[in-house]
Amino acid sequence: MSAATVTTPAPSPLRRRALGVAAAVVACLVIWAIGAVAGVDYTVESPGQPATVIGAGAIVTVALGAALLGWAALALLERFATRVARPVWISVAIVVTVLSFVPLLSVEATGGAKLVLGATHVAVAVALIALLPRPRR
Repeated sequence: MSAATVTTPAPSPLRRRALGVAAAVVACLVIWAIGAVAGVDYTVESPGQPATVIGAGAIVTVALGAALLGWAALALLERFATRVARPVWISVAIVVTVLSFVPLLSVEATGGAKLVLGATHVAVAVALIALLPRPRR
């Protein structure tokens, strides 16, 4: 008898990347909702601006926008710098994530709001870094 090997087809890059974008958005929304249920006050006041309450719509919009921009940046790198696209994109994603905390630290908000909103920044990065680049071979 010979043993048959079963191979599972890998998901297409488009499907995997769409999943990454969806995961980033859903993760942010879940984190925001947990904070809301826990009583976090999402009122944020930027210097010289009126106070704004960060709602679910803003969370979805910003997470989706960031995820799609990350996808576009990766696609451009893969098109024009194929060999180094993955490590360069991951490095850029980490730098952008770290820089995304600068505005968060400069606004007036409760500690809980800053913590939860910071967690959403990290959630986007983790989902995209895990699911957007092609897996190593």
